[in-house]
Amino acid sequence: MSAKTTGIRRVLMARARRLRMPRHGIVYAGCCVVLAMLGLCGYSLYQSRNDAMSRALDSSRDVATITERDIARNFELYALSLQAVADGLARPGVLDSPRLRREILFDRAATGQYVGAMVVIDAGGNVVMDSENDAGLGGNLSDRPYFRIHRDDPDFGLDVSAPYTSRLRPGSRSIALSRRLSRADGSFAGIVALGIDEGYFTSLFADLRLGQHGSVSVIRTDGTIIVRRPDGQNLSGRNINNTQFFHKLLAQDEGSFVADSPLDGTERLYSFRRIQGLPLIVLIAESTADIYASWWERAVVIGSLTFIFGIGVVVLSAWLAAELRRRQRVELELERLAGTDGLTNLPNRRALCETLDREWLRARRTGSVLSLLFVDIDHFKAYNDTYGHQAGDVALIEVACCIRKVILRPADCVGRYGGEEFIVVLPDTDTAGAAVVAENIRVAIGGLGITHVGCEFGRVTVSIGATTWWPDMETDVSVVIRAADEALYSAKARGRNVVAQMGVG
Repeated sequence: MSAKTTGIRRVLMARARRLRMPRHGIVYAGCCVVLAMLGLCGYSLYQSRNDAMSRALDSSRDVATITERDIARNFELYALSLQAVADGLARPGVLDSPRLRREILFDRAATGQYVGAMVVIDAGGNVVMDSENDAGLGGNLSDRPYFRIHRDDPDFGLDVSAPYTSRLRPGSRSIALSRRLSRADGSFAGIVALGIDEGYFTSLFADLRLGQHGSVSVIRTDGTIIVRRPDGQNLSGRNINNTQFFHKLLAQDEGSFVADSPLDGTERLYSFRRIQGLPLIVLIAESTADIYASWWERAVVIGSLTFIFGIGVVVLSAWLAAELRRRQRVELELERLAGTDGLTNLPNRRALCETLDREWLRARRTGSVLSLLFVDIDHFKAYNDTYGHQAGDVALIEVACCIRKVILRPADCVGRYGGEEFIVVLPDTDTAGAAVVAENIRVAIGGLGITHVGCEFGRVTVSIGATTWWPDMETDVSVVIRAADEALYSAKARGRNVVAQMGVG
């Protein structure tokens, strides 16, 4: 085998070793794949969660806008009716004739399922006119907040009162739309008011679907809750103006935010709009638990499947890594066995040639010396014929162990070249050093005292051929092998059990 061919094989084997997966590399790779997969899954679920909130936000804003416009449109009609009464009262002769009072004052009075009577209240709080009764129902309402607010503030405009229980119609819970009446000199002349039953809001909100824990509310700008649906806690009329929550509602005309409810502590998404021209705020609330309910169901399913799949990938990676490690161990063992003599456990001829080629190239590169010993057991065929092949194998093993013990330097190498022949490679060893090592081997093997009646010395001995070379570019490694072989034949020709040197280059 040429030095070039052996060098190419050595390079390829080294590359193959470098390309082998590290011991835990596949498990790490599997874990990285799982982490990447979990990251993508988490990012997807995170985006899906944000999408759920965005859809809920858009939906609640739309509901707030529609509700605000519906209330504003209806209340505008009610306000026009109040203004018509106020204008009619200023016309001469209207108050003197019941017919004119009915036709002029209340002919455009708002009507509807949830609209109550329109009343005129004088400066003292007395009910003097009623759209439903010509004679009026009488009574004094000067203690009502909606009466006092107009009496005390001439510029207040249209008012929407807090919910109250009607005195004129017992059992009816209403809110009042009211407007100030002024005399020619601007002094307070009373108010005109229209009662609207709370059922109006119940009907208005009946078809809204805001989830199990959602709600819709109409709140006065002073913090009084006009209506809330659903209202399991009977919150109508409750004031929340001292809460941080309500301050967010007053900060701007419309907006959205997530906060805990000051009423029941539930976290909700709130969208609100202030009704133009009225002291009212429409508030749409959706529970974040309801918003994320379907998302949580998907997240649990997707997350569980991804987690299970990830565990499967890790387990599969661990199993594959174990299989590859086992295969690598087998390959390494096969590689070792391919270069090892099965009997003596020394490097075989193939491994010896690779070692010799490597050391030859190294010595050529560094300009150092290289020595080679050819060791041959004397009359070994006769030994096998006399004692049998099994005894011959034992003798080979003992000789191999003896040579290995004599070789002390880590760089030195001994191997079985074939049959009863052994080769010792001695890098950086000159002629004198090679002679010393060869003589030590010869003496040590002779000292084993292995009986050999077929040998003239009565024991197992060896003949050794030694050669030393300084490799150059023109010389091939086969030259040193031939030189050592010739030295071995010279040793045998000199009577065996000797060391012979030749071919020094």
